[in-house]
Amino acid sequence: MRNNLSFCIVLVLFISGIENTLAQPGSKDIIYAGTSSARGSKGIYVLEFDRTLGKLKELQTVTEGNGPGFLALSPGKDFLYSIYGKGTATDGNGAVMAFKIDPFTGLLKKLNEQSVQAKGPAHISIDPKGRFAYTANYGDASVTVFPINSDGTLAKASDVVKHTGSSTNPQRQKEPHPHSSIPSSDGKFLYVSDLGTDKIMIYEVLDGGKLKPAAVPFVQVAAGSGPRHFKIHENGNFAYSVDELSNTIVAFKVNKKTGALTILESLSLLPEGYKEVTYASDVHFSPDGKFIYASNRGHESLVIYQVNAKTGKLSMIGHEPTGGKHPRNFMIDRKGEFVLVGNMNTDNVVIFNRDAKTGLLKPNGQQYTIPGITCLIQL
Repeated sequence: MRNNLSFCIVLVLFISGIENTLAQPGSKDIIYAGTSSARGSKGIYVLEFDRTLGKLKELQTVTEGNGPGFLALSPGKDFLYSIYGKGTATDGNGAVMAFKIDPFTGLLKKLNEQSVQAKGPAHISIDPKGRFAYTANYGDASVTVFPINSDGTLAKASDVVKHTGSSTNPQRQKEPHPHSSIPSSDGKFLYVSDLGTDKIMIYEVLDGGKLKPAAVPFVQVAAGSGPRHFKIHENGNFAYSVDELSNTIVAFKVNKKTGALTILESLSLLPEGYKEVTYASDVHFSPDGKFIYASNRGHESLVIYQVNAKTGKLSMIGHEPTGGKHPRNFMIDRKGEFVLVGNMNTDNVVIFNRDAKTGLLKPNGQQYTIPGITCLIQL
């Protein structure tokens, strides 16, 4: 009788514990951080973000490969993919790795690895239907396509497309430099920002994992601009390019049938009169699509714009210092309440509270050290 009573008490306490845990859904999130090996990082950092306290805590470090610079999640968020300047293979090229995400803990387990068949991968993205992974290979002027198997593993590359051309900046644009590859929301098109040629290349994605130049194969931006990162608004009507060398953001009208881009306007990312050397970097929308943010390395800031969803045009709200140097990447959390900025040259992630109505940011006083931080994404 006493044993039965003890069992019942333990069971009640166990169920109560579950209820207490479930009573606070979304109080903690998992965030993954990619890093640069040049600054002594250990690899991919798996972090727990406590939304109540606004703090980060390290759960795991994945030490596979060398320099997991950029990360991407599968549409179902059950797999994570990372590029590496050098993988575990011996072909001397960059690599891409697939990881299984534990659905309860967020921890990572390596599934497999494939050669990018190129040097210097800078960016990875995943097809919205989960069919393919795309890498933009800055160092080798190419884009690589990998079919994704049903178990999340990566098949060998189905296509490698080489870019050609140059532009006006003698230090940075002697040859092509694909810097990011962004699929359309329906997966029909892939937009590749080429810093070296001042073009955003537009590819049609074929079912077999091949890329075909679209009917309008590219849009040309101003000479010397250096397009780096690209985002498409949730309504699919407009897209925005952050141009590294000219420190501008360019708004485009999107033709959903052909994928073609038409320039609407180009705006400076910097305060009026600012003359110091700076390089634009990353760009993200708020979850509601009402604001867009971009990072400035050198000015060490995030610039904030309000988005007109009818015209696609932008209105500047202001700038927020990032609390460190070289803000290469940042993320806006899924609820739009926080912004986390990775300052690569000061090895710190700075956490900001975000006002959803005004779009403005305010540091919450919390920072976390990650050597060579280059990418932040939320599970």
